[in-house]
Amino acid sequence: MRNILLIDFGSTYTKITAVDAERAEIIATASGVTTVETDITKGLKQALTDLERTTGKIRFDNVLGCSSAAGGLKMVAIGLVPELTAEAAKRAALGAGAKVLGVYCNELSEYELDEINKVGPDIVLLAGGTDGGNKQAIIHNAEKLTGLTRDIPVIVAGNKSVAPQVVKILTAKLSEVVYTENVMPALNRLDIEPARETIRQIFLHKIVQAKGLDKANCFVDQLVMPTPAAVLKAAELLSRGTDRQPGLGDLMVVDIGGATTDIYSMAEGEPQGLDILWRGLPEPFAKRTVEGDLGMRYSAASLLNVAGASRLAEAAQVSEEQVAAYAAKVEADVKYLPADELELRIEIAMGRACVKLAADRHVGTLEKYFTTTGTAWAQNGKDLTPVKTVIGTGGVIINIAQPQQIMASIIYDINMPHVLRPQKPQFLIDRRYILAAMGLLSELDADTALRIMKKYILRGEE
Repeated sequence: MRNILLIDFGSTYTKITAVDAERAEIIATASGVTTVETDITKGLKQALTDLERTTGKIRFDNVLGCSSAAGGLKMVAIGLVPELTAEAAKRAALGAGAKVLGVYCNELSEYELDEINKVGPDIVLLAGGTDGGNKQAIIHNAEKLTGLTRDIPVIVAGNKSVAPQVVKILTAKLSEVVYTENVMPALNRLDIEPARETIRQIFLHKIVQAKGLDKANCFVDQLVMPTPAAVLKAAELLSRGTDRQPGLGDLMVVDIGGATTDIYSMAEGEPQGLDILWRGLPEPFAKRTVEGDLGMRYSAASLLNVAGASRLAEAAQVSEEQVAAYAAKVEADVKYLPADELELRIEIAMGRACVKLAADRHVGTLEKYFTTTGTAWAQNGKDLTPVKTVIGTGGVIINIAQPQQIMASIIYDINMPHVLRPQKPQFLIDRRYILAAMGLLSELDADTALRIMKKYILRGEE
């Protein structure tokens, strides 16, 4: 028997999953309130105590962890052109599991530097210029970043022609400056994996310590990655499969949290018609977007503003005043759960709004334009209409009896034919909250992680 413990230090709860790797089974799961503000081990000990009550004393051969506690991994991305190197830098940060606090392009102004200082990122990703292309902007921005009021790690992932000069400028004032390959070495060609790996290494070696997560080292062999990166890794594994077993093919994951709604898509997303041109940057097969204004608790007020109180009230069949009161209640007490049928209807309406709005921002869109030879179509982003599997996770999806009520708002809307959402997906639910854990497990044994996901998510075993 080979027992493995997988720990997810979340922003609110620390979730643990005990796995029997030889039998590809989940032994048990448990959770405790995350206590990173005082001592991260307190919440973990609570979860471990609950686990032991269920399973008895277990010896674990490996213990791995991921974290989104203490605000998660917060980053700022800087590039040259908004639709090109700045967007490439943003995608690299999101793919590494970061929450992107801001994306800046062209030459930084004093006002923008003040903004960066104010939001206080954990890492700055500095891109700009293709290799051999524009040099001035990234040099200017490096000089501006020497005005950071905190000693923040900076990753240089821009024009290689001036990278040594950029690194030299930054190291005069900052203690950790790391060079990696350009996120866009040539026009419309992405190379974001080196930047993602560099972000992960800085997270492991510096951010973990800075956030007090290193106190968990007495329990954990290694904090491997930020939680969203673990979910992305699990979703890609479930989609692609391994050399020994097939995956499910193209899929999406919807993760509704208290502060954000994350959407993951595992698909090429190519245009479905010969008369459709693909416009903009190439899309990564494994893509993540995160919406900081769409959340069920911490972001309830902003969700109310974006979705519209009147629309939520109509969907829940309640008054706007009741919607506003409930949003204020859950934002003030993030652990609050619906107490009656009326509040449950509002909760479901909020969840549906999170899914719809986040999906609309993630999927590709079609745009009609006119040429001398007639009408043509351009596709921006991924066409996800053929996706057959959508997996739901997050508290509001897991904790209600009919999660499909919420998930259904991701389905293609014939009244919005230009928004390329899935047309006929099958809905699966990550009821045991294991996606992040399986992303961690895949670092040790991808085949076992895939078998467990098929067993507990695809087939819905308990």
